[in-house]
Amino acid sequence: MRHILDIQDLEVTFATDHGPITAVDGVSLTVEPGRVLAVVGESGSGKSVTARAVLGLLAETATASGAVVLAARDGSGVSDVTAISADHLREVRGRDVAMVFQEPSTALNPVFTIGWQIAEGLRAHEKLSRKAARTRAIDILRKVGIPDPESRVDSYPHQLSGGQKQRVVIAMALALGPGLIVADEPTTALDVTVQAEILDLLRDLRDEFGTAILLITHNMGVVADLADDVAVMYQGKVVEQAPVAELFAHPREAYTQNLLAAVPKLGERRAQAVERAERRSADAPRAPLVVARGLEIQYPGRFGKPGFRAVTGVDFEIGAGEVFGLVGESGSGKSTIGRAIAGLTPVTGGSLQVLGHEMLGYRERDFRATRRDIGFVFQDPASSFNPLLTIAECVAEPLIVQGLAKDARAARKRVDELLEAVQLPRSYGDRYPHELSGGQRQRASLARGLILGPKLLIADEPTSALDVSVQARVLDLFVELQSELGFSSLFITHDLAVVDALADRLGVLYRGELVETGTCAEVLGNPREAYTQRLLASLPVPDPGEQAERRKLRV
Repeated sequence: MRHILDIQDLEVTFATDHGPITAVDGVSLTVEPGRVLAVVGESGSGKSVTARAVLGLLAETATASGAVVLAARDGSGVSDVTAISADHLREVRGRDVAMVFQEPSTALNPVFTIGWQIAEGLRAHEKLSRKAARTRAIDILRKVGIPDPESRVDSYPHQLSGGQKQRVVIAMALALGPGLIVADEPTTALDVTVQAEILDLLRDLRDEFGTAILLITHNMGVVADLADDVAVMYQGKVVEQAPVAELFAHPREAYTQNLLAAVPKLGERRAQAVERAERRSADAPRAPLVVARGLEIQYPGRFGKPGFRAVTGVDFEIGAGEVFGLVGESGSGKSTIGRAIAGLTPVTGGSLQVLGHEMLGYRERDFRATRRDIGFVFQDPASSFNPLLTIAECVAEPLIVQGLAKDARAARKRVDELLEAVQLPRSYGDRYPHELSGGQRQRASLARGLILGPKLLIADEPTSALDVSVQARVLDLFVELQSELGFSSLFITHDLAVVDALADRLGVLYRGELVETGTCAEVLGNPREAYTQRLLASLPVPDPGEQAERRKLRV
């Protein structure tokens, strides 16, 4: 069978101040028409570099050798991406191969409508009038499941949900009907229900249009759900390649076995979480740190439009030393509640008491002293760290802001202790954020959240962007530190398996309302609400056979 993509002995080396670094070392892969090849591996294994090499999107500091041969969709010939001219490469992109980027918010231009951005690719390759390009854009939006495409075509990216923006990025990739789509972590930032919709869409593209897909992901559940074949990368090399069912059932390499073992599964670590909760409940009862009663949070409207109510009538408590998990799809109000607890978003109704302080109508100067008892771990440490500061300076910042240290030098001893506590060498404090991997940055972010010795830690999607092996280490570290330091935590996530392993109790949010709450065994083991049942049914499991059966039931 003719290959749509044939990579032979690809090597990619980056020039750095410390000498050349080989990111991809002798990789050979093939993708056949109408099939999905998933490339998996931990951060730094070379997955994304390999994917970008397929489209010639490597940085100027990169040097590539070997061959990346793409077949034209119309069967007119082949092109070696590593050897063709810039003009020829521009013709190949979009026509023969297109890319779906990980984060649609950064892939889309905020100042142009989505219709204009889809039409831009069409006009670059074909001679179309504005009217014809708009008509094609509407057809493509309809094909990827955007509701009311005739009006949505004039929407700006910020007016769409995360799932809709990802569909638009897929529509842009589909505009010229390429034979190969390179999808780099297309579902990482999506909740499980939207993720299931995107996976169904990609599956339909494969089945209906014969589109081949090169899928880059760290989610083994997504691999089990979508892939036909799997290639496992480690330190720039392909260490194992097999059909998806064979690889999950009989992984040959120790690295693949460890990768699969690191995948969190529902119920797998629930017994340990229950045991931790029982030990805490045996202690003398203490007053809860957070109490919400009828909590309402409304964002004000603009330009005469009514406000948007993000949270409505929510009741919950977070006990001393307790981990309370909060799950739900994008836009359900999870992060809004976390920010309200930290005093970053105003409460507009009901009551929210945080460490004995009422947040409804609070004054910043009265809450400032309380804020030092609250730590915050953000979802993306790459954007929450100041790129001009070293890791030590970033971690020390809360101490300096609270007046507990004069400068980063005075705080260095405490910073070094925390870096070692989160399993980072103290020498990493002298590095800048871009010099650390995603998992290392997230551990540094955890250190910053704990630098003030908080009584309450708010963790907002702290593991969603991490590969499974790094995620497992960060979760183990979280459990260890929480047990040792005894802080309470609000753990916000869309990964049900992760919250099942960590939380004492769990709340499920849907459109701003808390529809179900209880222990993880009660909520995830025997869900009462239809929405919770739908969340569980949408969660992909790392088993191709079981996932196929779950997909049939979902349909």
